[in-house]
Amino acid sequence: MITKRIIPCLDIKDGRVVKGTQFVSLQDAGCPIEQAKKYNASMADELVFLDISATNDSRKTMVEVVREVAKQVFIPLTVGGGISSVSDVDRLLKNGADKISINSAAVKTPQLITELAEKFGSQCVVVAIDVKREGANWRVYINGGHKQTDLLLQDWVKEAANLGAGEFLITSIDADGSKSGYDLELYQSIRHLKVPVIASGGAGTEQDFIDVFTKTAVSGALAASIFHYNQVGIAELKEQLYQRGVSVRR
Repeated sequence: MITKRIIPCLDIKDGRVVKGTQFVSLQDAGCPIEQAKKYNASMADELVFLDISATNDSRKTMVEVVREVAKQVFIPLTVGGGISSVSDVDRLLKNGADKISINSAAVKTPQLITELAEKFGSQCVVVAIDVKREGANWRVYINGGHKQTDLLLQDWVKEAANLGAGEFLITSIDADGSKSGYDLELYQSIRHLKVPVIASGGAGTEQDFIDVFTKTAVSGALAASIFHYNQVGIAELKEQLYQRGVSVRR
């Protein structure tokens, strides 16, 4: 049985970890180096590093911070933010990233997904998708959740998977920071996907993780503030999941 993954996320702005609600009202959540050390020691399965202002600031991901974070962790590190070319990815992989996450650039230049998959392998390419509920579907947003696109989630995941995406990181903007639980309907709507999906947005309690793993087919669950502020412990969470029959690394 494939084990489910618990994945903390470091949203980085101006070199600091931040966390907000629905991608706004950002508050400081500490030093990325110290947070990385904590998660490396706390049984996290992976770590995601997102330079959330890189695209809107029209700059590249802060490689020097990635390099220092990578020195602290011996778990897979996924890095995103401001990535728009093969050379960007090559630079990040050489500075400690194991996988890269592309969002806005993938929407604007879908062929980039294929280029990266062919150059580095699809297992390295995570396509991040930020969505807001729109009727019975979900609308895709880019530029840090600030710009609406013409894409609907169902159409975009099919296209991106066909282009070579090795994994999806799908965030509900509506649920982000709410601690009201993952949007189960969102992840149930894409249960047909053969590409692994990481759920993001809304985690507030251990029960939220139990629900998303037992009621949807996602392979990983990402969270930020509840881990940053020690509201949920990863080791304790994994024990609860194990007791409920969810296969996790312990």
